[in-house]
This record gives sequence, C-alpha cells and structure tokens, in this order.
Amino acid sequence: MSSTPLPRPTVRTEFLSAGNAARLVSRTGVIECLRRMADAIEADFSRWRDFDKSARIAAHSPSGVIELMPVADADDYAFKYVNGHPVNTRHGLPTVMAFGALADVATGAPRFLSELTLTTALRTAATSLVAARRLARSDSTCMALIGNGSQSEFQALAFIGLLGIRELRLFDTDPAATAKLMRNIAPWAESCGAEIRDCPSVHEAVRGADVVTTLTAHKSRATVFNASMLAPGMHINAVGGDCPGKTELTAAVLKRSSVFVEYEPQTRIEGELQQMPPDFPVTELWEVIAGHAQGRTSHRQVTLFDSVGFALEDYSALRTMQGLARSADLLETIDLIPELHDPKDLFAMVRNAQENVRVSAPLRRRA
Repeated sequence: MSSTPLPRPTVRTEFLSAGNAARLVSRTGVIECLRRMADAIEADFSRWRDFDKSARIAAHSPSGVIELMPVADADDYAFKYVNGHPVNTRHGLPTVMAFGALADVATGAPRFLSELTLTTALRTAATSLVAARRLARSDSTCMALIGNGSQSEFQALAFIGLLGIRELRLFDTDPAATAKLMRNIAPWAESCGAEIRDCPSVHEAVRGADVVTTLTAHKSRATVFNASMLAPGMHINAVGGDCPGKTELTAAVLKRSSVFVEYEPQTRIEGELQQMPPDFPVTELWEVIAGHAQGRTSHRQVTLFDSVGFALEDYSALRTMQGLARSADLLETIDLIPELHDPKDLFAMVRNAQENVRVSAPLRRRA
C-alpha cells in the first residue's frame, strides 16, 4: 500500500523595501497611516498579557547604540534591529536606521521582512498619540515640539491630524531643522487650520502649551525641560531619552508628575525614570488602555509619558505595514529561506549549485 508524499512547503518571505514603504505612506496618507498604526497599538496593548516580553538587548559604544527588540505571542514572533547614532548626520547617514521581521511561531519561518526606519518614526508618533488620547486634557489645542529632527514631522502630524492641536510651537538649537519641519508640514497644517510658530527659546515654546513633546537626539543627560516650565494640566511626551545616560527632563519634573511608561523594566534602565529610585511609582500604559488603571484624573493634573519605544509597538507597526502594502501590491517576495527536496539534506544546495556551474561552463565557452 503506497502512501502519497506530502507536498513540500514553500517558505515565501514578503519584503517591504524602504522605497516601497515611502510609496505606501504617500499613497495611504501620513495621517491615515498614523491612525491605522495607533489603532493597532491600542489593540495589541489591550491584550498585553498574551505576549512574551523582555527589555531590548543593547550594545553601546562611544558614538551610539545598536539594539535588538523581540516580542512574541502564540502565533507571531517579531523583532527589530535598530541603532541610535547622533554622530551619523556628520557622515550623511540617518541617526536611526532599522529593519525587522515577522515569523511564524509554529515553524520559525520568516513571513515578512521590512524596513523599519520610516516605520519607526510612524510608530513612535502613533504611540505618543495613543498615550495622549488618555493622558492629555481633552481640550488641548497647543503643543510645543522641542527637537525638530527626523521624527518631528510625524509627531506634529499625529497631533495636528488626530488630536486636534491647532497651534504648534517649535524650537531646536539648529534653525535649519525647524525650517525643514515647517516646510514639510505646512500643507497639512494649512488644511487643518493649524498655526505653526518658530520660537526663539524652549521657555517661549512651552509657555501656555497644553502638550509638550521633547524629541532631542544628543546622547547625554541634557536639561531640555525643567520643573519651572510646568503648568497645571500639562501633558509631557518625553520621547528623546531612550538609553542609559540619556535624559531630557530634570528629576523634579518627574516628582511633580503622574508618570506613565510602556514596559517598566526597560524604562527604568533607559528612560527619564533612570534618574529616580527603584520604588518611584509609575503606571504602565497598557493598564490604562485595558481599563485596569486610570489615566488623567483631573483637569490640573500633570501627566508625563516616559516613552522609550517598546518591541510590541514594532509588532503592531509591522503587521500594519504588511497589511497596507499587500493591499497596495507593494510587497516583493525574496528568496530568504532555501527550498529543499529533502529537508535533512542542506548540502544539496551546494551540490546542485556546483552541477549548474559545470553545465553552464561549456555553454559560456561556446558563446
């Protein structure tokens, strides 16, 4: 009695290149991409306990850091490779470069490989938006954006397009960065009726602001924002402090705020929280999203989102971009995993390649 051999499975890895990611965002619209990504982050944070989580693995050097960020649930494994090198702009390279993948937990087969440099900027802004929806005052209309580098446009558009910010105050020590930001977001700001102001100092930018987003890149303990700048009811997105030894706020700001974080074990190492004692109280954002903890509780409360970036957000971003790119027919298929007639005979790849060389050599000589 003969048995029918099982069909050989084919591992097809979908790939989203940097160029196609840009085309996708352009076709979909930046604000719509941010909306989709924020919705995915909220959905995944609401099932926080389904995921196997860990702090990212970092390799530090004098000029920057390289990190791996893994997360998994019962079906999917995701990771991101990302660097942070502020010196890169001197060499014509981005400060942040990233790529990542989604794999099948049951087999380990990589299903999706993607650029994550552009996508990381989107997901960081989308995460800030998710936090602000629950932590900022509902009547917030004015935001100060301190640090106008490569991620600033996405933060600005998330808050103008999806939170109702109508006055955006900008400050950067590099005037060219502010001019770049104003130029890039002008069409969206005009369509939303938002005013953009170039401010001469941090103090001028934050005075009267409902939301303050700090987004500087220097790898140091900087004092970008201090307690004298706080105002009742303010919400702070502290985005730039994201590795050991790199902070933007003074400890006094944290002491006077209700502090919310992504994944506490990671934030205590990398965020503004690294300045505080181990028992300093914080609330993880997923608890607020899932209804297990309160976010903003009063109009005068000062809230602070100590954002360092977490792997679950990258998982949300990867699945969002994969779905959008598939619908837009912008995914390629790459030959990342070999197809084997006998899965135990990996050497057959080498043998077959040698045979192909021997067969093609006489043809080349005749030509």
